[in-house]
Amino acid sequence: MLGNRQQLFDLIRRQASFLCVGLDPEMGKLPPGLQPGQPGEHPILTFNKAIIDATHDLCVAYKPNLAFYEALGPAGWDIFAATVDYIPDTHLVIADAKRGDIGNTSRLYAEAFFQQMGVDALTIAPYMGADSVTPFLGFPNKWVILLALTSNPGSQDFQFAPQDQGEPLFEKVMRKAMGWASPDELMFVVGATHPEQFVQIRAIAPDHFLLVPGVGAQGGDLQQICQHGLNRQCGLLINSSRGIIYASSGPDFAAAARQSALSLQKDMARILAEAGLG
Repeated sequence: MLGNRQQLFDLIRRQASFLCVGLDPEMGKLPPGLQPGQPGEHPILTFNKAIIDATHDLCVAYKPNLAFYEALGPAGWDIFAATVDYIPDTHLVIADAKRGDIGNTSRLYAEAFFQQMGVDALTIAPYMGADSVTPFLGFPNKWVILLALTSNPGSQDFQFAPQDQGEPLFEKVMRKAMGWASPDELMFVVGATHPEQFVQIRAIAPDHFLLVPGVGAQGGDLQQICQHGLNRQCGLLINSSRGIIYASSGPDFAAAARQSALSLQKDMARILAEAGLG
């Protein structure tokens, strides 16, 4: 359990890594002939366990995206729960669910993920405002990770729309949300495909951790992100999903995943050392 920024930073220093591995498995992309780890075990759970075994010493967090589990029907929820249970307690577990409703609906979502599923952090969509976010706050040792600036092309549709004094919408969202919770309870999603924005983002939120998707398959550049995104406690969780879990489509998929994660971890160790954060 990583209940605050200092504990997360301590793990980052121990691992010499700020890597988050996205666990987004699809049946059609699993290696042919994948053998269950136990009799009757679902192939996706076997796959997830192999990825975790191969990468846990190279990363600090795992981020299963709920869509990949919900698409499997009721069995998918069991696989998700078993995956969360298998992740070492030392690591941050992020449920990428992008929930965002109001009132008791949000509260029940929060109870489901934080109390029943036992995840450490949950991605939240802020479009409905404060009363869609605050029910997720106040759970001991749990994090809300608010969508701010996403890595997809459609982020241009709304997130850059000018607001007061020409401020883009994503900046207004960040400034507003910072009044709802401390950096020990609130992170932001900031896509790696917008490296030019990290200077301004750090000016707005100097102390918050940023979950950064888009490195690897989506073309985000690690060095550019770190140049302007690092803070005194690292402050970055760099997520890679497809680039790690699908590094090979053959029986060597776990070994290939490890090599892909190791390549990123080595770069991260160097960046941390150069920044005096190692």
